[in-house]
Amino acid sequence: MIKKTYTKPSLFASLGDMLDHSHPLFRLADKIEWSRFEEAFSPLYCNENGRPCKPIRLMCGLLILKHVRDISDESVVEQWSENPYYQYFCGMDEFTTSAPCASSELVHFRHRIGEKGIELILAESIRVNDDHDDRDTHKTAFIDSTVQEKNVTFPTDAKLLKKVVDKILKIVKAEGLPLRQSYRRTLKALYRDQRFRNHPKNWKKARKADRRLRTIAGRLLRELQRNLGDNHKYDEQINIFIRVVNQKRGDKNKIYSIHEPDVQCISKGKDHKKYEFGNKVSIVRSITGLILGALSFRNEYDGHTIEDSLKQVERLTGQKIRNLASDRGYRGKKEVNGTKILIPDTPKADDSYYKKRKKRELFCKRAGIEPTISHVKHDFRMERNFYKGVFGDNINVMLAAAAYNFKRAMRLLLRLVEMAIYWTKKLGTATKSMDFATAPIGLDLFKANFLRVD
Repeated sequence: MIKKTYTKPSLFASLGDMLDHSHPLFRLADKIEWSRFEEAFSPLYCNENGRPCKPIRLMCGLLILKHVRDISDESVVEQWSENPYYQYFCGMDEFTTSAPCASSELVHFRHRIGEKGIELILAESIRVNDDHDDRDTHKTAFIDSTVQEKNVTFPTDAKLLKKVVDKILKIVKAEGLPLRQSYRRTLKALYRDQRFRNHPKNWKKARKADRRLRTIAGRLLRELQRNLGDNHKYDEQINIFIRVVNQKRGDKNKIYSIHEPDVQCISKGKDHKKYEFGNKVSIVRSITGLILGALSFRNEYDGHTIEDSLKQVERLTGQKIRNLASDRGYRGKKEVNGTKILIPDTPKADDSYYKKRKKRELFCKRAGIEPTISHVKHDFRMERNFYKGVFGDNINVMLAAAAYNFKRAMRLLLRLVEMAIYWTKKLGTATKSMDFATAPIGLDLFKANFLRVD
């Protein structure tokens, strides 16, 4: 049942009166339009029956804080009861020491609002930054792709076959099925032979153990299928087991993880990491450093991701990008739905010196998307995706991009406060009576020093 957020006036002092109003989280909480989330997510709840739910602002605030602070569901719930700024950010009027909700409720909330709800949070993170950027800055943007790694171990045939055998034995025990032979003693010896396979003396023995393990896994799998009969409870798992046992080295659409069968093997040409296991992600960044779009794919060619990425940017910002600069991985695309695709190439013979210089400057700026992707990965939980399935791939990249934009807004708001205090002291006026937006000298110097385009 839907539960609305009520603001109860305090007789003495509210939580907001006790906090520092120049704190970035405090200012960001006042800048976000929380009513936008209330209107969008209220129809997802029943108005008449059921247990009253947690306030929508509370759940959205916890999701944002989780990715902004790069912590888990359990940690953000635990820290919320200790941090008054977290509580003010989530709409609380009084400080409370109790936990706001169970950490599992965040999982249910993410599935309730779905990908459209997460995209709405990303759109709000872009709107929050619009006050600091000109609208024309969205006309030229940069695009690049990266890999969002899944939380899976590095796959090998030995690991996968061992998991298949363990899961088959677990199903046999749970269903009470007869088993002709469990191979427990044999498997223990095979696991011992597979250790230290890189040593020259152990290589042949390990390869022989791998073949024997595949044979045993196939025997147990076929016996399980015969004994289950008309029981179709484990059909999905058995289909995955069959693919793992039968797949060969050069096969396509291989299984790299039993609990995440949709994981892709992607090679981006990195020296330190030849193969990455996850999915491809497309990031669109404005010329001022704001992320305008973040979309998840499987393992498509980079040029095929442009159209869907541009559609998402148009949905989120309401504007169409005119020029989209990319690297040479997007070769083959010159124009997509009226957007010109710019790729670094040898200058034309009839290009003037001015045109050559402008192109060079544009592609030098395009390189700025690389550190942006690195920050999104290492600071906002996109380096390793812990969410389940393809749905988890899609929402994690958008939440990480939204957290990056919110963090950018927090830094700009903090710098605004610092510059306001500086010019207040310099001009000898009181901070409360100064309208910083109408101070021409202070505003011009602030834009010149802190809103520079890198």
